[in-house]
Amino acid sequence: MSAAEMLRALVALPTPSAVSNVPLIDAVVARLEPLGWHCARQIYTDENGIAKANLIARPNETDAEIGLAFVCHTDTVPYAAEWTNALMLTPSADGAALHGCGACDVKGALACFLAAVDALGAKVRGDAALLLTADEEIGCKGMERLLAATALKIRAAIVSEPTSLRPGVAGKGYGLARVTVRGAEAHSAFPAKGVSAIAHAAKLIARLEERAAAGTANVLFEPAHTTVNVGTIAGGTAKNIVAGECTFLVEWRPIPEENPRAMLKTLEALAAELEREEPRVRIEVEAQRADAGFAPASAGALQQRLSELLGPERKPIGISFGSEASRLARVAEEVIVIGPGDMQTAHSARECVPVAELDEWTAALAELLRE
Repeated sequence: MSAAEMLRALVALPTPSAVSNVPLIDAVVARLEPLGWHCARQIYTDENGIAKANLIARPNETDAEIGLAFVCHTDTVPYAAEWTNALMLTPSADGAALHGCGACDVKGALACFLAAVDALGAKVRGDAALLLTADEEIGCKGMERLLAATALKIRAAIVSEPTSLRPGVAGKGYGLARVTVRGAEAHSAFPAKGVSAIAHAAKLIARLEERAAAGTANVLFEPAHTTVNVGTIAGGTAKNIVAGECTFLVEWRPIPEENPRAMLKTLEALAAELEREEPRVRIEVEAQRADAGFAPASAGALQQRLSELLGPERKPIGISFGSEASRLARVAEEVIVIGPGDMQTAHSARECVPVAELDEWTAALAELLRE
């Protein structure tokens, strides 16, 4: 069965993080077990009472070191009601791409793996493994559970994400904090009697963005430095009242050579600076996440093999979006993020995967998995 045919079946199974991924896990097991694969499910209930599952599948029953792990998260982001064909894999007008929820993030990669295994039959290398996880889109929760419950040792790992088949050999980390600025309310006719929390929040945001832009650069990434984004902000009670409180969420994506908490410390220092400038202002910084990125010490055997299979034009890159690679880096000697499709189409009704990349990645995986 081709990767496109596999993908059609996978897309038809809805797996946004708010619902169970168990039907998809069961579907994968139903394809692998008849080929002799040993499949070990890790079933749990999430904080909302929904059944979830991780999976470790190997060509034989063994606890030996994994030579090559192929990693896919099974959940997708939610799809809007107007995306009527989200669960129907549909070709583009020119037939060059296939559209659907999860087409590139990351069911397309899983379809390629299953198609490669199907073609190889019993000729799959014995030290291979398929790792499927739940809840990647909401904080890599499934991967954290999988690693906590096992003692995996992995020489090389492929983490599936849409990179247009360019090897992602480094990845930015992720930080998140909630900032609450408190000033003093007053009627807007007499602004000197109050202190605007919104105005001071704006000052803090501007200074933080200036500081981030002046940071260290890493040319693997675009943009090359640690980035900062304020995604939500709220404050004030009425149009004619000086705002007494303002709250915003700030995220940052640090390059791997920077400590993920460094931007948090910068944020706290800038907050203290504003408090000194205006003693009536109080700023609370609540850290919520500070995940490190990942980077290789040097080019490993997997990177070299991928270069041979995919060609020198597919140059290594750094990825600026989050992935499970930073978690896998704790237990794997080499981690590369790669897969068909482009992340810029994911998480939207534009999500698609090029048919040519499905075919190319299936062929490359067959070579990597061959005994």
